[in-house]
Amino acid sequence: MTNFTALADQAERAIREVFSPTPLQRNEYLSALYGAEIWLKREDLSPVRSYKLRGAFNAMRKFSDKKAFVCASAGNHAQGVAFMCRQLQVNGIIFMPVTTPQQKIQKTQIFGGGFVEIRLTGDYFDDCLHTAKAFCKEKGFNFLSPFDDEDIIIGQASVGVEIKQQLGSNPDHIILPVGGGGLSAGVTSYFENECTYTLVEPVGGACLREALINGKPTKLDTVNTFADGAAVGKIGEKTFSRLRNIGLANVITIPEDRICISMLNMLNIEGIVLEPAGALAVDALQDLGQAIKGRRVVCVTSGGNFDFERLPEVKERAQRFAGLKKYLILRMPQRPGALKEFLNLLGPDDDITRFEYLKKSARNFGSILIGIETKSPDSFNEFFGQLKEAGFTYSDITNDKALSQFI
Repeated sequence: MTNFTALADQAERAIREVFSPTPLQRNEYLSALYGAEIWLKREDLSPVRSYKLRGAFNAMRKFSDKKAFVCASAGNHAQGVAFMCRQLQVNGIIFMPVTTPQQKIQKTQIFGGGFVEIRLTGDYFDDCLHTAKAFCKEKGFNFLSPFDDEDIIIGQASVGVEIKQQLGSNPDHIILPVGGGGLSAGVTSYFENECTYTLVEPVGGACLREALINGKPTKLDTVNTFADGAAVGKIGEKTFSRLRNIGLANVITIPEDRICISMLNMLNIEGIVLEPAGALAVDALQDLGQAIKGRRVVCVTSGGNFDFERLPEVKERAQRFAGLKKYLILRMPQRPGALKEFLNLLGPDDDITRFEYLKKSARNFGSILIGIETKSPDSFNEFFGQLKEAGFTYSDITNDKALSQFI
């Protein structure tokens, strides 16, 4: 047994003072879909609906000085720290990006009760982290890194300890989401070479992939905050030192819009509520194909702190990625009957979800912004052919990044 393994085992035993092991559930739907034995490690069912409580607990219990604790977080680490502040009866000051979903801010306040103060600062996590560290240094308080700390990493490794206990042996394959790397560094360090791994990042926050390419942690130029639990601009130094040999082939990046399809499937089919980062491991299954056939695979569903006010956006993103919804700029002849001719081209499964007449000054033509939803992406191929044959000019702006911000 390595020293890290022993420390992870100790952390797992100590965590039982706070909460019971999260469930490890075989999922029949996913198992049948992918021809494998798929298990979900339900970190979305922890007391704070994410695995972050583990690292916060393990780090905070080791401080002999119980001065105020300070952390920076997009939400889940904040909730873990807030929960432990209340548990230990110590004060906490939590810095969160201004863009953090309101649901996570409210839950952090509830978990911390009167022991925590929340300060919103910066649009991105890295801005928030810089401010929190500067404040902590100025005041001499205890800083709790969201991921780049050995005690945090060991605490997150308790996920692996529970997986092994609950399965009765090692899994064949583990799929882990990556933000700053605390969970993935902890679990892979615990199992070492006893199983294979797939680490998953959102395309807009692929900081591990960037670090592996460059051989060192490298700050991303931009970060997409949609999968806020994994939207980190630079992987940690300590976490990367444990992940540098993972191999680029074992790291998958997934478009944010595709994650939405898995979120909706898990909600509608299984009744499981996952946040975008929490659905990364499940979404990656479709990329692994023959690599997992017949194998025992564990997907860590890392968080379920989802604000249902975001559900319309998730549905919109999922439909657009699946090719079931498109937005067009249509050049409409300004003559009687032109609109009726266009409408007659729509099929029985086509539904207009948006219609805006954009320009009325042109003498012969007007421009229309139109959104169309259908049941099969193949319907659009037939529809576009009919548009061309009928002489209608159009532009498909569905994937135009600039215009999509306004539709």
